[in-house]
Amino acid sequence: MELTEGIYTIQGIPVLDIVQQFGTPLYLYDGDKITSQLRSLRTAYSGSEVRVKYAAKALTNLSILKLLRKHGAGIEVVSLQEAYIAKKAGFTPNEIVFTPSGVDFSEIIEGVEQGLAINIDNLPALEKFGERYKNTYPCGIRMNPHILAGGNYKISTGHSTSKFGISIFQLPQIREIVDRHQIKIHGLHIHTGSEITETDIFLKMAEILFGLAVDFADLKYIDFGSGFKVAYKEGDMVTNVYDVGLKLTKSFNEFCMHYGRKLELWIEPGKYIVSEAGTLLVQANVVKSTPTVTFVGVNSGLNHLVRPMMYDAYHHIVNVSNTKGGQKVYTVVGYICETDTFGSDRKIHEVREKDIIGIKNAGAYGFAMSSNYNSRLKPAEVLVINKEAKLIRERETVEDLLRHQVEVDV
Repeated sequence: MELTEGIYTIQGIPVLDIVQQFGTPLYLYDGDKITSQLRSLRTAYSGSEVRVKYAAKALTNLSILKLLRKHGAGIEVVSLQEAYIAKKAGFTPNEIVFTPSGVDFSEIIEGVEQGLAINIDNLPALEKFGERYKNTYPCGIRMNPHILAGGNYKISTGHSTSKFGISIFQLPQIREIVDRHQIKIHGLHIHTGSEITETDIFLKMAEILFGLAVDFADLKYIDFGSGFKVAYKEGDMVTNVYDVGLKLTKSFNEFCMHYGRKLELWIEPGKYIVSEAGTLLVQANVVKSTPTVTFVGVNSGLNHLVRPMMYDAYHHIVNVSNTKGGQKVYTVVGYICETDTFGSDRKIHEVREKDIIGIKNAGAYGFAMSSNYNSRLKPAEVLVINKEAKLIRERETVEDLLRHQVEVDV
């Protein structure tokens, strides 16, 4: 969403025109931004033949997935349902990597039956995998590197107390299970969380993986996960993906020479690809002044965008309807019967009732984490592609809320 001569636009289309057509609340995505982010990663990792496995959990809309596949991305899923949607979008099983956590082993069996690449993240599952498949079906292993990285403990997944992955200190147990069952380990996977800005952290993770990889003779890929930080406000530190890509591919290529053959380099970006492409557009229902604060109450809440409440995440907020008025300080809140504050004490151009408010960086973990709390309806989604705004998800109705309820006599 760009501001040009006082008007917010996407690919030249005024955002207010899109709102007039589709209503609010509305998730609006810029397809050009999504594809440009994907291209930037390929450029950054051009020193090696990188496989970009988009992290579907960030945004699973079918049309977004089709767009990414069209531009050469693979996909990483964490549930069989995401795998189903990925296949519906055109991804073939060999383009899908399945990395579940804490699931019943039956899900892993189903993943194998579908022909997906499987990453195992705990020793009991690895044992069961070996007992069932021995050397007939390969798998990867997700490792926990015991590194606390990223901007928020809640989104760090590689520290010593994280539920994700098998501890690097349990390598002897891994080796014992692998050798006993003759499991073919085709990949090693690591992902330490989100919003990592330091190149050295990525290189440290790589060195850990390289140290483990020499123990596995049948590797085909090393999966470095993601964690790239994007800007949420002016002046934010971000991941220099070009620096990471240059140094990581150099280190990776040197390791491959030591290993004796070329492996595939995988990364799993989600937020980096779709976060900045998305804006949640809402309407100001009320401007409510008290002796201490002025609230802007909007027709959305934590049911549509939970990140500010769940992670204390910052999302920049703008008045799309009034870009030139004087700035005032507001606290923007939702309509849910909970404390659902999108942003406190924000300087925003004067807000009036019915103004359209834009909440930026809403492409990742926005709609994907939405709910029907308070029996509120989920919003529509629109993708701007080739300078045309296209509806990619219809707005829910009350009938949708009741669709799977079964009414009984009481």
